Amino acid sequence: MNNPTLTDYVHVLCTLFEQFVQANPAYESQLYTYSNQRMIVLFTILQFRRIFKFKAQRRWLAEHGEMLALLGWATPPHRTTLSRRYKQLYAVVAAFVQFVGQYAGELDERFRQKHLVADKSPFKALGPVWHQKDRVVGRLPAKLRNLDTDATWTKSGYQGWVYGYGLHVTCNDAAFPALVQVETGSVAETKVIDEQETVLLHHLRPQTVAADNSYAQARRIRRWAQAGVVLLSPAYKWQQGRYAQAYHRYRKLEANAERLRHRRTTIEPLFDLVAKVIGTAARQKQLPVKGLSNVRTCLALATLSVQLAMIVNTIWGLPLRNISTLTAALA
Repeated sequence: MNNPTLTDYVHVLCTLFEQFVQANPAYESQLYTYSNQRMIVLFTILQFRRIFKFKAQRRWLAEHGEMLALLGWATPPHRTTLSRRYKQLYAVVAAFVQFVGQYAGELDERFRQKHLVADKSPFKALGPVWHQKDRVVGRLPAKLRNLDTDATWTKSGYQGWVYGYGLHVTCNDAAFPALVQVETGSVAETKVIDEQETVLLHHLRPQTVAADNSYAQARRIRRWAQAGVVLLSPAYKWQQGRYAQAYHRYRKLEANAERLRHRRTTIEPLFDLVAKVIGTAARQKQLPVKGLSNVRTCLALATLSVQLAMIVNTIWGLPLRNISTLTAALA
């Protein structure tokens, strides 16, 4: 069997988006000359071609009539339209990722969301860093150029201190994304998981969610348990009392302990795939765009691209976590 082509990937992506819009009509406005569906296709392709500046994107489209034909457009959007729509796409793409995460479970059992893993990965801001002593007082050093002032500082056990953003992802045990959220670096995992709680407990409804110690709160663990979802965490600071002791006995059961042991090896490959999609291989994973609104769309699109690659890999019988075929087709 031949490898999938650009047309194959576009067809699968558009088919998935049509299913998404049928379930969520508000995400495809009829007021747009250039639909959300086609904008997602365009920006996904441009991301693999490493064309991130909006003026360059407009020029590239004007020079590639076959791409305009593929998108069904008579003329390319103005660069200001591309910039505005890119910034607006984050909410659509994040909701689309959630939809695909649930929908794909019907396509292949490896995509089911029975057991999930949640974590955060820092990505370094494009440009120089803004040292905290200057940032807290709003002082911009005279020679600092092209600074991303939206970014904030965060610390990772592997990457150390990073000035940038945090990619918060929930995936299943095959590293297939279920939820994506992008915030500035200093936004804590516990804040994000609280914002996602309704979706996790009442829409995804997994049996377990494995996460590191930063997600552990006694009230959250008990509240989730009442909703039928087990939050598995080392919970180092919750040791006292009969509820805590019962929880630690439960998390040490063989199946639960196994999921906790392998949570990092489950989700870290996903972060690596996202980094490859946006074209960064450095330890701190420097982003190709600046500003929170741009970074959100960039990382959400990269997460969607991983979903697309894994679904097409299943259809074509390719290795599940391989994105090289997608890269070859779109780049």
